[in-house]
Amino acid sequence: MEVSLAKKILEKQGYRFVGNHSVVKVCHYTKSSIKGKHLCYKNKFYGIQSHRCAQMSPQTFCNNTCDFCWRDIETSDSITMDNGIDDPDEIIDRTIEEQNKLLNGFKGSNIKLDKYLESKKIKHFAISATGEPTIYPKLGKLIKKLRKRNITSYLVSNGQFPDAIEKLYKENSLPTQLYVSLDAPNEKLYKKIDHPITKDYWERFNKTLEILKKIKGKTRTVLRITAVKDLNMCNEKEYCKLIKKADSMFLEVKGYSWLGASKARLGRESVPSFKEIKSFSEKISKELNWKIVDYVEESRVCLIMKEDSKERFIQIED
Repeated sequence: MEVSLAKKILEKQGYRFVGNHSVVKVCHYTKSSIKGKHLCYKNKFYGIQSHRCAQMSPQTFCNNTCDFCWRDIETSDSITMDNGIDDPDEIIDRTIEEQNKLLNGFKGSNIKLDKYLESKKIKHFAISATGEPTIYPKLGKLIKKLRKRNITSYLVSNGQFPDAIEKLYKENSLPTQLYVSLDAPNEKLYKKIDHPITKDYWERFNKTLEILKKIKGKTRTVLRITAVKDLNMCNEKEYCKLIKKADSMFLEVKGYSWLGASKARLGRESVPSFKEIKSFSEKISKELNWKIVDYVEESRVCLIMKEDSKERFIQIED
């Protein structure tokens, strides 16, 4: 697909380009929070302020094509870094600028004015909008720049680039919270669900889990299962072997949502109910001897830890 066409399609989907290959998109929960309505489940779990969070990506390509992913794979993969690498400071500045522009239209009678005004002072970057962020070669510098501005960072990775995560550790540029997607309990299901383009995908993923264990205590680590009914809600013991290997601080089990491009790959029947999510979470927590410490029913998500702790709530510096 032509780059110009791909950009037009992504812009129609709500993305705004903040350079050659970086994007920002206002999250549904950011808008909802400004209106005084529902907050992201991460607010309840970790204290993240939904109205002060920018959802962005430093690049849009992904090496996996997961069945449950809502993104338009052909379109987002058409944007490359061939014409130069965006500068981290420029990405941050323009992300904040574009987010504020996108939120300008919200100023009106149906908002909470205090939250709207606070939303102009962004405190969180969710590096997760689309694509695999660890492919961006200046990711460590981006995270360090955010840290200097007292902006917390939440990096979501598919775990296919362990060397990139190792580099973040060695360069003291780990994010505030590092998410790794745990999409399947074994190699066979991983290939069936994620369709990785690399041949050594399982070795890469397991190396990432080992790195997670090594960096525990250096940053907050999370494994997240996107649970798809009749696809990956199975083999709890195999999941637990992988979870123990990573020894993450948190485990999230979140129900798949029938959205975007995933509708062409999965049916509505693939969406699990909260009751099914909670039951699956209970099986995993029992096998691990961990506990479900929190949940948000409307988001169909459970948070599992060894023991609950006040430390799960982020300290936000103004």
